[in-house]
Amino acid sequence: MTHFDPRSPEFIAHPYDVYARLRRTSPVVFHEPTGQWLVSRHQDVSALLRDRRLGRTYTHRFSHQEFGQRPPDPAHEPFHTLNDNGLLDLEAPDHTRIRRLVAKAFTPRMVEALRPTVAALADELVSGLLREGGGDLISAVAEPLPVAVIAEMLGVPVADRGLLRPWSAAITGMFELDPTPETARRAVAASVEFSDYLRALIRERRSAPGDDLISALIAAQEEGDRLSEQEMVSTCVLLLNAGHEATVNTTGNGWWALLRDPAQLALLRSDVDRHLPTAIEELMRFDTPLQMFGRWVLEDIELHGVRIPRGAELALLFGSANRDPERFAEPERLDVTRTDNPHITFGAGIHFCLGAPLARLELTESYGALLRRAPGLALVREPTWQPGYVIRGLNELLVTT
Repeated sequence: MTHFDPRSPEFIAHPYDVYARLRRTSPVVFHEPTGQWLVSRHQDVSALLRDRRLGRTYTHRFSHQEFGQRPPDPAHEPFHTLNDNGLLDLEAPDHTRIRRLVAKAFTPRMVEALRPTVAALADELVSGLLREGGGDLISAVAEPLPVAVIAEMLGVPVADRGLLRPWSAAITGMFELDPTPETARRAVAASVEFSDYLRALIRERRSAPGDDLISALIAAQEEGDRLSEQEMVSTCVLLLNAGHEATVNTTGNGWWALLRDPAQLALLRSDVDRHLPTAIEELMRFDTPLQMFGRWVLEDIELHGVRIPRGAELALLFGSANRDPERFAEPERLDVTRTDNPHITFGAGIHFCLGAPLARLELTESYGALLRRAPGLALVREPTWQPGYVIRGLNELLVTT
């Protein structure tokens, strides 16, 4: 591939050569097919994530007409109600208020208290893979773990946990560029079903609180302010969607990278306790699960001498920024001992991922269990990539143990 083409399977499979060319020759450039300004350098992406002249939304300041954008399809309203009340797509003052309240419930202590549960789940899933002599690492380990963890956090009964993954997959399909009508239909249906399910759980917890996250969200308050029911529903869905997709794809993409680099895998296995913390950060940098993050331009800005007007959309290329040689030594090389590693996989600024500690915990326990208990893990065949570019991951990763 010689140009940016997020709809091309070849580009999705290996976008990094194109990113390198963009960083060298066109660090900010308008991409006509998607109507976005591509920003590819680490320094620029990092700064723009913190720039309050940009926003994840514009509706807190402008109408769709004032901003030169078409209103969303009324048929998609359930998806937008769900998505637009979550932290990811809110700006101050709503974002500030909701994040402060959610942080009172979703605390570092709550995450750390989950460590024994996460470790036991990871061990159980790896045991299953070992019993079978191998299989698809993604469906056997990577996918079930974060779903089980968030279900445990929310207090979702075991019998209902199979519902969560299909809902998450359907809803996150709308985050891709130009989703199809069928993708939108599935996302709307999942938004309605998931919201209804969570509202019923919230009603149960109001009458009989427990030690789960929903009960904590109901109880969270500051100066008399509380989360609305819709804000609680949107928060729970965001925690599942964002945490699940990032953890699954960091696991799949990361193991694919390790299995292609036997020397680095051997180094990691030689001292798991010592190298695992830096390896987790490096795997998130090396093949970033979220390749692109959009931002709306709320006020005219200038970047590298290029004026970008209000109403434009920026495509911040996380995958490119995380391989920028101006910030990372030998960025195309996987280095599980890398310590100077300011990757932006979790974002930055006010939208820095609230679930980052939970994602790191899940990845640490998952990788740790596989490294310690499956020393003979080997690839069966080269994997293929899912068609999505924004959230980028493998279809499967077949291994033997």
